[in-house]
Amino acid sequence: MSDTSKIIQLMDTTLRDGEQTQGVSFTPPEKANIAKTLLKNLCVDRIEVTSARISEGELSSVQNITTWAEENGFLERIEVLGFIDHKRSVEWIKESGCTVMNLLTKGSENHCKNQLRKSLQEHLADIRKTIKFAHSKNLNVNVYLEDWSNGYHNSPEYVYKMMASLKDEGIDHFMLPDTLGVLSPDEVFSSLSDMLERFPWATIDFHPHNDYGLGVANVLYAVKAGIRNIHCTMNCLGERAGNASLAEIAVVLHDKLGMELSIDESHLAPVSEMIESFSGKRLADNAPIVGENVFTQTSGIHADGDKKGNLYHNPIVPERFGRKRSYALGKMSGKASLAKNLELLGIQLVDENLQKVLKRVVELGDSKKSMTAADLPFIITDVLETSDTQRIEMLNCSITSGQNLRATATIHLKIDAKEYHEAGSGNGGYDAFMSAVKKVLKRIQLKTPELVDYQIRIPRGGKTNALTEAIITWQVNEKRFQTIGIDSDQVIAAVNATLKMLNLQLLQKGDTADK
Repeated sequence: MSDTSKIIQLMDTTLRDGEQTQGVSFTPPEKANIAKTLLKNLCVDRIEVTSARISEGELSSVQNITTWAEENGFLERIEVLGFIDHKRSVEWIKESGCTVMNLLTKGSENHCKNQLRKSLQEHLADIRKTIKFAHSKNLNVNVYLEDWSNGYHNSPEYVYKMMASLKDEGIDHFMLPDTLGVLSPDEVFSSLSDMLERFPWATIDFHPHNDYGLGVANVLYAVKAGIRNIHCTMNCLGERAGNASLAEIAVVLHDKLGMELSIDESHLAPVSEMIESFSGKRLADNAPIVGENVFTQTSGIHADGDKKGNLYHNPIVPERFGRKRSYALGKMSGKASLAKNLELLGIQLVDENLQKVLKRVVELGDSKKSMTAADLPFIITDVLETSDTQRIEMLNCSITSGQNLRATATIHLKIDAKEYHEAGSGNGGYDAFMSAVKKVLKRIQLKTPELVDYQIRIPRGGKTNALTEAIITWQVNEKRFQTIGIDSDQVIAAVNATLKMLNLQLLQKGDTADK
């Protein structure tokens, strides 16, 4: 039986606070997909989906979410930020189909006096008026004490009086935000310990921000103080430096404090990718838990240690999150790193040739060349002077596109000494090229890998003729790999990356391409 003192509930506010990230605005279908995934797949306890009275479009978006939630038993776990405006926010939230209002109040005397131009008693009267109307409409009410961290530091008596005055108002959660991200872990521990001791009757949430990069550490100390309800966002979305990361919080609290959370860790990476795609905000490759490279070993010594006994593994193993460990190629690569990547490709080399290829990998790493496992067949070809891996050659490629015109492509490929001509059209030059390529692949009975991600990189300050790097991530049979193409033309760079992928597929297929 679970120890209830060990249970942590997370409230995700990606759709409300996260949407306050500069440049982020989710469409209604995106909001619906995020809400469903957070609740059903990731198993978050509560989600805050918007602020009241934003727009008619937002109202319709929330109605779509609440309709689904009611049908699937999640309605009580959806919350909307409301304001002290008596009936207006309450009526908007009621019309949205949501049953929980998070009422935004002033948690510091500074905000109350200088923004509202009111005394605490006047503010409390307005709060009670809105809460009473919300309850008459059968809404549950939580209360944010905005700027609480500064309020507690600068005017603690104001905070104490406010809490005591709201004791009997039927408030479910008192939500204490570090609105400007100013607290240190020690300050979090001391202030929240005091709040819990003074108001044992209150259910208190902690809402951290990450301005000093202390968001997750502050959560750790909040939980040490006794807080059991924590707010967060996916991918640290939020104003300024953002909110605390849900993925990091979930793992830290479980591993370091032995807390119990409802989160399904196997969905952290897929949900993070969804948020990254919908928000347009790229996640750092080294972001803890969900970053692209956090399970990549760069040092050859680490790869060797893993091979001999998992000597460089920590409790944050990739399998725990439905991911796999990889080994980078570059100047720090060792024999074990290379062997791991060759194993992934299904390629075997005698030790003498392995050493030659390793030497070349290190040389390329010294020149700062980006390499992936998919580059190995070409490196092998270069080093061993064999054409075994160059089964496909682009003899000619013509791509045309124009404004208000559908792009077209004609290609002339040579595969295993046989030539192929095909044409295709599409929504852009690369799409047209892939349309033609798929026709060739169909003829040689080769399945096209799924394109998972497509990145174009141009040097900062680069001129119009600068070399462009196209990095394409593919997926075949649940395995992912990247190919990189370089050219001054962005589309041709992608074409080059695709040719590497095709050669790799043919190499792994191993037989003659066409009958």
